[in-house]
Amino acid sequence: MKELIEKHRRFFIPLLLVAVFSLVFLIGWLRLLTGPEYAFSLLYLMPIITVTWLGGRHWGVLISVVSAFSWLLADLSMIDRFSISFIPLLNESFRLVVFLFIVLMIARHKNILETQKKLAMMDPLTGVANRRAFLQLAKTEINRSRRYQNPFSLMVIDIDDFKQINDHCGHHTGDRLLITVVEAIKHHVRAIDIVARFGGDEFVVLLVKSEEKSAALVARKLQKQLLDIMQKNRWSVTFSIGLATYHSAPDSVDEAVKAADELMYHVKHNGKNDIRQAVVKA
Repeated sequence: MKELIEKHRRFFIPLLLVAVFSLVFLIGWLRLLTGPEYAFSLLYLMPIITVTWLGGRHWGVLISVVSAFSWLLADLSMIDRFSISFIPLLNESFRLVVFLFIVLMIARHKNILETQKKLAMMDPLTGVANRRAFLQLAKTEINRSRRYQNPFSLMVIDIDDFKQINDHCGHHTGDRLLITVVEAIKHHVRAIDIVARFGGDEFVVLLVKSEEKSAALVARKLQKQLLDIMQKNRWSVTFSIGLATYHSAPDSVDEAVKAADELMYHVKHNGKNDIRQAVVKA
C-alpha cells in the first residue's frame, strides 16, 4: 500500500485531501442538522488519523484545525440554543487540543516505526545496507536489469587478515578500519549503486548498468585507494575482490552473489590481494 502511494503520490495526496475536507464539512453539516444535543466529533478522528499517517504531521494539524472550525461554525449558527454564548468557543478549543494531541501521537508512532524499519535494514557500525536489505534492493535492481536488458556487475570485497587487526590492535581499531573501508567504497561508486556489509569483513557492491570494462576500472581504482589508506594507517591488511558481470540477469540475487563470491575465494586461495573478474552467463 505504501509503495503504491509513493508511486502515485502526485495524484493520491490531492485526491485524499479533497476527500478529507469534504468529509470534515459533511460532519459539520450533520452537526448543524441534528443540533447541539448530538455529538459526532469522534467522526473527525478518521480523517485526522488518515491524513496524519499518510500525509504527515503538518497536514494532520491542518485537518484538526479545519475540523474544529467546521464544528464551531455549526455551533455558532445555532448560538441561541446554548445557555452561554462562549460555550461553543470553549468546547472547540478543548476539542482542538485533543485533536492536536492525537496528531502528535500518531506522527510520533509513525516516526518510531520508520526508524525501527530503517535500523533493521542497516548495518549499525558502517551505516550501509545489511545482508537483508541488500537482497531486497538487489532483487529490485536485477529485475529492472532484466526488464530493460541492462548489464550489471556484482563485486564481493573481502579484507585479508582482518582478524589480526582485531587480535593485535583491538576491536576499536577493527571498527575504524571497517568504517574507513566503507567510506572509500562509497567514494568510488555512484549513488545508484548498492553497497552492503555482508559479514564481519566482507562487503558486496552492485554496480548498476556496469559492463565488464567500467566495473573493472572501478574495482582497480578502489583496491588501489584502499591499499593506500591501509598503508597510511599502518593496517597490515589487503583486499581480495571477486567481480561478476552479467549481460543478462540471473534467476536470483543469491546466484549473482555466489558467482562473485567464488571469484573472490579463488583470489583468497591463490595468494590474496588481487581482483578476479568474469562475465557470467545466466
